[in-house]
Amino acid sequence: MALSAAPGCRAGERGPRCRRPWKLLALGLLSASSVLAAAPGAGAMSREEKRRLGNQVLEMFDHAYSNYMEHAYPADELMPLTCRGRVRGQEPSRGDVDDALGKFSLTLIDTLDTLVVLNKTKEFEEAVKKVIKDVNLDNDIVVSVFETNIRVLGGLLGGHSVAIMLKEKGEYMQWYNGELLHMAKELGYKLLPAFNTTSGLPYPRVNLKFGVRHPEARTGTETDTCTACAGTLILEFAALSRFTGTSIFEEYARKALDFIWEKRQRSSNLVGVTINIHTGDWVRKDSGVGAGIDSYYEYLLKAYVLLGDDSFLERFNTHYDAIMRYISQPPLLLDVHIHKPMLNARTWMDSLLAFFPGLQVLKGDIRPAIETHEMLYQVIKKHNFLPEAFTTDFRVHWAQHPLRPEFAESTYFLYKATGDPYYLEVGKTLIENLNKYARVPCGFAAMKDVRTGSHEDRMDSFFLAEMFKYLYLLFADKEDMIFDIEDYIFTTEAHLLPLWLSTTNQTISKKNTSTEYTELDDSNFDWTCPNTQILFPNDPMFAQSIREPLKNVVDKSCPRGISRAEESLGSGPKPPLRARDFMASNPEHLEILKKMGVSLIHLKDGRVQLVQHAVQAASSLDAEDGLRFMQEMIELSSQQQKEQQLPPRAVQIVSHPFFGRVVLTAGPAQFGMDLSKHKAGTRGFVATIKPYNGCSEITNPEAVKEKIALMQRGQCMFAEKARNIQKAGAIGGIVIDDNEGSSSDTAPLFQMAGDGKNTDDITIPMLFLFNKEGNIILDAIREYEAVEVLLSDKAKDRATIFKDLEMENMDQKSSENDSHKPNSEEAPSESQDAGAVSEEPEGGGESSAVGDPAPLSPASAASASVSMADQDPHASGPAETSALEPACTPGDSQPQEQNTQTEASSKAHWDSKVQPMESILADWNEDIEAFEMMEKDEL
Repeated sequence: MALSAAPGCRAGERGPRCRRPWKLLALGLLSASSVLAAAPGAGAMSREEKRRLGNQVLEMFDHAYSNYMEHAYPADELMPLTCRGRVRGQEPSRGDVDDALGKFSLTLIDTLDTLVVLNKTKEFEEAVKKVIKDVNLDNDIVVSVFETNIRVLGGLLGGHSVAIMLKEKGEYMQWYNGELLHMAKELGYKLLPAFNTTSGLPYPRVNLKFGVRHPEARTGTETDTCTACAGTLILEFAALSRFTGTSIFEEYARKALDFIWEKRQRSSNLVGVTINIHTGDWVRKDSGVGAGIDSYYEYLLKAYVLLGDDSFLERFNTHYDAIMRYISQPPLLLDVHIHKPMLNARTWMDSLLAFFPGLQVLKGDIRPAIETHEMLYQVIKKHNFLPEAFTTDFRVHWAQHPLRPEFAESTYFLYKATGDPYYLEVGKTLIENLNKYARVPCGFAAMKDVRTGSHEDRMDSFFLAEMFKYLYLLFADKEDMIFDIEDYIFTTEAHLLPLWLSTTNQTISKKNTSTEYTELDDSNFDWTCPNTQILFPNDPMFAQSIREPLKNVVDKSCPRGISRAEESLGSGPKPPLRARDFMASNPEHLEILKKMGVSLIHLKDGRVQLVQHAVQAASSLDAEDGLRFMQEMIELSSQQQKEQQLPPRAVQIVSHPFFGRVVLTAGPAQFGMDLSKHKAGTRGFVATIKPYNGCSEITNPEAVKEKIALMQRGQCMFAEKARNIQKAGAIGGIVIDDNEGSSSDTAPLFQMAGDGKNTDDITIPMLFLFNKEGNIILDAIREYEAVEVLLSDKAKDRATIFKDLEMENMDQKSSENDSHKPNSEEAPSESQDAGAVSEEPEGGGESSAVGDPAPLSPASAASASVSMADQDPHASGPAETSALEPACTPGDSQPQEQNTQTEASSKAHWDSKVQPMESILADWNEDIEAFEMMEKDEL
């Protein structure tokens, strides 16, 4: 949004019209040329470079727009992979996504004011004529009230706003007589039947021709709508009322907002995601700033700006206080329960929250805006685009990216607020990624999976309406514009509405005196307009100093959240104990539980019960961490029950003097040869690679060729190690944990994750050994030099191993006889072997099945070293699984884990299995049901 002052005020004015308390702190955004000079050493972008990037944005827009007009118009959207238009009913249904399509040339209407912002006035004039001539709004089709409002009604009003501006300038649009406004009014009336509810909340869908309850409408049976769907109408409806003098539109939108406000959860001042349009009951009681709620908050703040009604600002400030109290965990924004706001509702975030830093800039709360934006930028640098959803440790949750513009929007606002050239470089990255990964011959294609780079035949209208608008404005100077962008407010779809509407055709409204607003600290609010004293601190390095601790937040630290206590103390990002990391045998973890008010009870049946009493916590912040820990334990325990148990793999030392007696339990990989489908396994001598971490080209390939490579965990992705040793000629690989003393006795096995890319090129088997088990092989190499191992899904019995050895020796003997060479030494017999190993090899310990002269059965061998019989049987918690995405980049220091725990046995040590941890939590039924429901939710 571009603003200069309070409603009815010009920048810097202090006249009578500006005497209203200007409580937005920093709503006035100065042009980039007038903000603070770039910080010393910040590497200010040259004017030539900015102009070059601005021209590149124009070229990209031309590529997308011209292909839509050539291949898709008058269809609603372009299908860029097949170079044709998307017409609803002629393509396979995509569900709710298609509710935005109404056979009204959606992309053209959504793009109208973008053409003027990009100085394409001739194209704008032609486009307006096409809309007037070709677009029909009386179609028998069911559309989303929300999408039609922000895209079509907003597009028509934005087009009208810039059309009358151009006409006033005297060069273009002289023929224009309000045709777009007439169409907007027609559409407004077609949307009004959706408001025919007792609550005033609109139905989520309406038939453009038949309304809602008409027999032919095919809609009107819905009972629920999202908060944003009902609360993102006021700007467009009020603008329509003020442009036309017809007050009914603004009145209906106000009534919907009033109802949502009355239904907020009074103790937390939060709203849920989904509400019943008839009763006002919250259907989904989780609350955040992303999908389902996002633009409700945005429109409260902007409604105050456009309409000058203090009640909207008071509501926004009340909600914002709750957001910063419960949802904001800088740099994260995590959903919570409206009734239990100290309890997180999920452990992932959706991409729509990327708008929120921009809204915080408009509010004037610059620090958390910079922090969250920087976190999002680090995610983008990892994946090239912002995934539709990602976890708190920055793994991909939903891999799609439909070219959403919210991050570009926040980037633009932060640059306008700070003048920091860093944000120009961020914009440059966005441009490069779009051209490199999303550009196709017929436009720009949405990303189906950011990890693989695959495309989807989709180019949504908001890409043209918003993305190019924000990117162009980011690099444009004031003289590059043909009008003053500061005279307009941006809607959530980036359509332009003039600020002078605040004093035109005002609807008389009474302030709601029946509801008390939360008393907030007013000391920071300034009575002048605009207020820049907080937005632009005296320290020119302000923004950089906030970003600096977060620059490696994704790639190196992999934090899962920063406690507010640590933030306030300035101790830096130190994440609290997480359920997935918890080990009941760790005294430090038990002490942390005690501080959080969590009690651990061992039950007679071997299970563990966790109970949390907030009053027993050391502090309120510790109690909050305890609630979050319990929530995670519920979620992970539920997930563990649903996941299929993964059997461990085996590394069996088959060379002299072990001959299969030493079996080490290993974790599998999500890539490479699947040993469960290759019963023979992979057998070979082991060799240590150089460099030992395997993160670059192997420098001793002659020692690795046709052998099984040993390498250390860390420094790079598992898949990268596999590719490097495979290139060097290795036939398999074993990764040894770099955590000194780690053992499968005390930690659950896990799958080594891929690198988020296609790993079909990796064909060799890869297994993971903890440090204790890995040292057994390393010690054997030091003592016997030539050590041969077998990688398999199950350990083989010794008889099979000897049979294989005899077969190999017979083949070798036959070959030597044929070539008239001396016979080699015969393989030792089974009887010879019986007395060959009388004690365990050095370093074996309990981690291997050693010392029994009897053959090992496959079952017992495979289960070796998983035992926790001599340890706390609950020393490890459940672990989370992901099919593709690693938990941390650039290294594999925090791999994704999948439990290999099964039922415990009272037989041999190697037959014991780790019991799964189950959290038995009394009085949490409501939360468990909520989590189960949220697992099924889609964005």
